[in-house]
This record gives sequence, structure tokens and C-alpha cells, in this order.
Amino acid sequence: MTVKVPLKETALNAERIARIGREVQAVCPEFDADGFVTSVMADLPRLELGARIARTSEGLHAHLPVTGPDALDILLRSLPPTPEAAGVTNDFGLHLYAPHSDYVSRYLRTAEHLDQALAALARMTGYFSAELPVRHFLADFPDETMKAVDAWTRNEDFRVRRLASEATRPLLPWAPRITLPVDAGLPVLEHLYDDAHLYVRTSVANHLGDIAATQPDLVLATLQRWKESGRLAGEQFASLARNALRNLLKEGWPPAYAMFGYAHDAPLTLTPLTLERTELRDGDTLDFSAALTATTTSPVHVMIVIATTGQNGRPREKVSFLRRATAKPGQELRLVKAHPLRSTARWKVSPGSYSLALQVNGRRFPSVAFTVLDT
Repeated sequence: MTVKVPLKETALNAERIARIGREVQAVCPEFDADGFVTSVMADLPRLELGARIARTSEGLHAHLPVTGPDALDILLRSLPPTPEAAGVTNDFGLHLYAPHSDYVSRYLRTAEHLDQALAALARMTGYFSAELPVRHFLADFPDETMKAVDAWTRNEDFRVRRLASEATRPLLPWAPRITLPVDAGLPVLEHLYDDAHLYVRTSVANHLGDIAATQPDLVLATLQRWKESGRLAGEQFASLARNALRNLLKEGWPPAYAMFGYAHDAPLTLTPLTLERTELRDGDTLDFSAALTATTTSPVHVMIVIATTGQNGRPREKVSFLRRATAKPGQELRLVKAHPLRSTARWKVSPGSYSLALQVNGRRFPSVAFTVLDT
């Protein structure tokens, strides 16, 4: 059996703290790398990931022989020449370099050093995405930081362009909220929605999804305008729009479906859902089938809806995509799936009563009951 290692243990550990010490000492011989490692590792094992990042940047501050711009210069020079040279193999970067940008927001977030600090975050984001530190600058220096963000939208590095969208997201997960208006980032997105890099467009879609939580009509109008512009077309635009509207699609909001040509009131009939088993356990497969028929040719977008009641007595739902197709008159469209029923970080499968339903073009059809047994 494979034992899952917590992210905090792989993100920042003794080996990586020692590497930070070596890289800093290589450009600043006066830096006490051994003292830095010893002091940080005295606390690191008992800390969660966020606290590990903070403790490491505090250790850098305590052991660097200089502060302010001079310390920032050392940290920037300690970075390998490119993210690739540092061993970065993904778009997000290595947690190894999270303390560097944390240092910037913790010790250089002043009016005096603002330009240098923001420029450093743009440089560092290729090594580890710097949206969290940028949000502290947005809180303290909103106008000046938004001016830098606007410039980032035209940066040649796609990771800096993505930073412009991600740092200004209203509901960025695991991040402090910012006091800017919910739609403050829309001018940023106008520059980025047709970006050549998927990493950037995904952030744009997530940012729009955040706005849609409170201003769905604004998001829908924005997407319609982008569609009409022709700057992003075909499946690239459709993918961005689906991601931006994914929560509204799950909720069955008819205007979101209409955006893609799915009629909420399409003349559809669904046979009763059939389950192979009605008693399951966490980790089992929920096998189901049904058949969809239509009286006119109808594009359909089908979702799976699993519902239960939480321990607090409140309804809980997990909605997931099943398929997109076209239902034609006189032809049954079979809807069949072996759906994994397992707990995730966001969805706990607990013993109790559940129901399964299909949602077609936003319309819920009758559900069927099943039971999850105790393991």
C-alpha cells in the first residue's frame, strides 16, 4: 500500500531548506547558511505549509547580513538563471522558492521599496507563483499595484501574465480576500482572455468564475462580447466559457446553458434511472444507466447530481459533468457510466442515504435512491 506523503513534507523539508541556504551563500559568502538551516529546521517539522513558508523567510531575514533592497538583490541573484535551470517542470513552480516571494511581501512592502518589490515578484513568479504575496500589496497599495498588474498583462513571460489575472481574483482559494470591487480585474482580463497560453486562459476563466458568484449577468455579457469579438473562437473560447460558467451550469442556470445553445425547455424525455446496486461503500463504483429521447434535434449537456444530507442537517450535492451530445428524434441516447464513489478533499462519502439524478440542459429529472454503508 502506497503511503501518501503530505504536501508540506515534500514542499519544504530539510533538503530544500539546505538548498536555499547553499544558493544564497553562493552569491553572499557572509550568509550563515548553517545557522539559517539549524534555526529553521528547529521549528519546521511541527509547522503546516503556510507557516513553513513564513518561518523560512523569517530565517532568511534573520541571517542575511543586510536588509531592504540589498537583501532583495541577494535573493534575486541566488535564483538559478531560469526556472528550468532551477528544476521547475510545471507552470506553477517549486515550493522551494515560495519563501523568496514571501520575504518580499513581509519585509519590502513599503512605499519606499514598492517598485522594486513588485518587479521582484514578477521575476520570482516563474520559480513559484507569487499571487499570494501580490495580494498583500493590493491590500496596502491598491492603485500602485494595479498599475503594475496592468503592465504584467503585456509581459513576454506567460507566467507573469497569468500572475496579473490570478493575483486579482476575488475568491482566490486559500488566500486573503482583497477589498477591491469584485469586477476590478475585468480590465486585466480584457488583455488576457485570448492569450496564446492555456495556463493564462485557465486563470482568466477561474477569475470570471469568481465574479460570476455574485455578478452572473456581468460575466455572461462579458463572455458574449468576447465571443462576438472573434479574438478567441472555436473550442478555445468554448472551453474558457464553460470553465467560467461551470458553477452556474452545475446550478442549472438557464442563461448559462443558452450561451452554448442548450435549450432549458428542449422537448426531452428521460427513462427512469437504473442502478446496478443500491448499497455501496466509499470506494465502490456507482453503475447507472438511462435513455434520453427527443421529439426534435436537441443539443444536450448532461450532469450527474449526487445528493445527501450532511452531518449538520443541510443538503449536500456533488454535480459533475457526464457528456455533451445531440439527441435526435426516434433515436435513444444512452446515458451509461460506472461512476467512482469515493471521498475527495472537497467531498466526503459518509454512510447514509443518497440520491442520484441527471440534469439535462439545466433541468433536473427524477432521482433514484441508494445507500452508502459503513466500511
